[in-house]
Amino acid sequence: MRKIPAALAVLGLTTVGLAGCSLPGSNDCSRPAVSDREVMDLIDVTGSTDAEPEVDVFTPLHASTLAFEDVEQGNGTVITTADQLVVIDVALFSGTTGEPLVSTPYDGDLSRVFPLSQWTQGFPGFEEALTCAAEGSRVAVALAPEDLTPESAASLGLEQNDSAVAVIDVRKVYLAAADGQDQFTAGHGLPAVVRAPDGRPGLIVPDGAPPQDIAVQTLKKGSGPAVTGDEPVRVHYTGVVWGEDDPFDSTWGAEPASLTLDGVVPGFAQALEGQTVGSQVLVVIPPDLGYGDEEQGSIPADSTLVFVIDILGLDAEPQQ
Repeated sequence: MRKIPAALAVLGLTTVGLAGCSLPGSNDCSRPAVSDREVMDLIDVTGSTDAEPEVDVFTPLHASTLAFEDVEQGNGTVITTADQLVVIDVALFSGTTGEPLVSTPYDGDLSRVFPLSQWTQGFPGFEEALTCAAEGSRVAVALAPEDLTPESAASLGLEQNDSAVAVIDVRKVYLAAADGQDQFTAGHGLPAVVRAPDGRPGLIVPDGAPPQDIAVQTLKKGSGPAVTGDEPVRVHYTGVVWGEDDPFDSTWGAEPASLTLDGVVPGFAQALEGQTVGSQVLVVIPPDLGYGDEEQGSIPADSTLVFVIDILGLDAEPQQ
């Protein structure tokens, strides 16, 4: 079977920024173990989930609509939005012959992180198949012709009306937004945070002078691993200058940022270090722990910075 190193170039997928794109069923996240038993009984998937699957298809398989089955059900973070970051392995097979077509490397590398939306550019059916699937799951999918773009089908050597079979191993799922427990916080003149239904935060900065020292509040306490600085951390953040209404920067509506503690201003690093994945943190950074007396783009010199940060996951180092 041919290997696709990043699972993208061969299949002609492109990066597309999707703002707040939700998958169907993301509100209640209900998910059947099998969507169509009659169809999925024609597909037998065996083998360890750590390796490329062994697949036996009762051929020719012609799926009129998408069907899926959870061969293994994971218990990790759940996929709820199309712009969520994931690491998945995929093996594709011809529905007509049952022969393998292409696969990802299945080498255990968790650094190949992409938004799910990047996969669905070439395989629209992956959206429905992975709605509410959890990290650690192995999902078998019968793809109808409309569940692949014509370009992806052609790159796989499929005819116009051919079906395909996909086996998707969900290796890692990043949070869409902080999901920790709400924490009691006293105001003390600090900014307030409001949240949209999808978790996107907004900042309300009070009138008056900012605090002279750094102030850090944990608004949500996550149950994931701690940020130590040993590996990059994935975050969504929004930043405003104290006294201004509009953010000078935000990752919401784009891909979450991958940051190292030595690659951000000292106050931002202090706010992150020791926090846990799933947490939301408010930090007010005085000038001496921010950009000091230097102007930085739209940020004036001697500015006090305010950030609200959602900690979504920790990045793995690429395998050598």
